[in-house]
Amino acid sequence: MTASLNMRNMKESVREEPLVAPAQGEREHLSLALANSAVARPGGHTIDLLGTPAQANHWLTERGLAPADAGMREMCTAQLRSLREQIRSLFAARAAGLPALPAAVRAVNDAMTRVPTAPLLAWDDKNGPYRATTHPTTAIVDHALAALAADAADLLTSPDAERLTACGSAPCNRYLLRHGRRHWCSTRCGDRARAARAYARRAQAGAE
Repeated sequence: MTASLNMRNMKESVREEPLVAPAQGEREHLSLALANSAVARPGGHTIDLLGTPAQANHWLTERGLAPADAGMREMCTAQLRSLREQIRSLFAARAAGLPALPAAVRAVNDAMTRVPTAPLLAWDDKNGPYRATTHPTTAIVDHALAALAADAADLLTSPDAERLTACGSAPCNRYLLRHGRRHWCSTRCGDRARAARAYARRAQAGAE
């Protein structure tokens, strides 16, 4: 009874999660989606799509990085949030043309090297020798972290990195791949930025 109630609560917490439209480039780069999984909203509010183990499990499942019944724990969720902050640090440095923090580079490299990059040799009495990629339940999060870190490294070293920019509408903290002159991650942010500029012009005209 208690287990079924907990499972129902987990599902409800995921269903009630506010929807955030993907920023430009998120569909192509999972690391960009990870960086944008904590969204700052006006009024000091933040939407964290990795706020609980259930939400983190849902986020990974939606992107093909974990099964729905992976059974995420807070320790694994904290690792995912930690990698998010390191990737955000690297994106911020690249977008601003500044040196990256060595700790952030180490964190991404560490995540990429946690799991085998090639199928390993296995052997059993029935099938004999064969190659297989190990993916035990306990390594699901490590595989997800490795995939996200590798995607971040690919993005930062690809031509797309020239288009990487922070959303230009405060207080939004998301990143996007710029398309043309667009510096906003969504229509909502673009409307807010234009409204803020119009208000500033009216205030300036009223002060003259």
